[in-house]
Amino acid sequence: MQHKFMEDVSHQLAEFGIATLRYNFPYTEKSLKRPDPKPVLLATVRSAVEFADDLAGGLPLFAGGKSMGGRMTSLAASEEPLPGVRGIVFFGFPLHPAGQPSIQRAEHLSKVKLPMLFLQGTRDALADLALLNPVCKKLGKRATLFVVDEADHSFHVPKRTGKSDEDVLTVLARTVAEWSSTLIPPR
Repeated sequence: MQHKFMEDVSHQLAEFGIATLRYNFPYTEKSLKRPDPKPVLLATVRSAVEFADDLAGGLPLFAGGKSMGGRMTSLAASEEPLPGVRGIVFFGFPLHPAGQPSIQRAEHLSKVKLPMLFLQGTRDALADLALLNPVCKKLGKRATLFVVDEADHSFHVPKRTGKSDEDVLTVLARTVAEWSSTLIPPR
């Protein structure tokens, strides 16, 4: 939760009036490299969502995360509804391991009944867009795919683009704000 990307995107989201709750999986708390077993990861997501729902005081709640965190959120939502959550945001959905194109990691998404926003880079080695595009199309109106030209899995872009990491994060945060606002009924 203290990774530079997580901190920076949280600050950018705050600029658009979106509060965030960041958390660590147990393995990261212990400074381990190997992720926790799937049941522990999913329980951690559920615990974080329940905590956020309690804190939100009725405010609209969106869940998700960066890479594996987002995928675990969608896996949890595919098994059982997440209390209070109106949509899921993926900051780089890890569709497959680098160099091993596949859509197996997306099979559970058909069971997610929430709107989903996929933020992906064209140079993301963990999500071949030629594979992710059809996955999103199959999900229909529940999936929105926003592509950042030249961005990798960490949303870094080459210097030749003339864009900074902050520029890209601002675009991502604005996209999340605009997308999420469409899912919140007017008062």
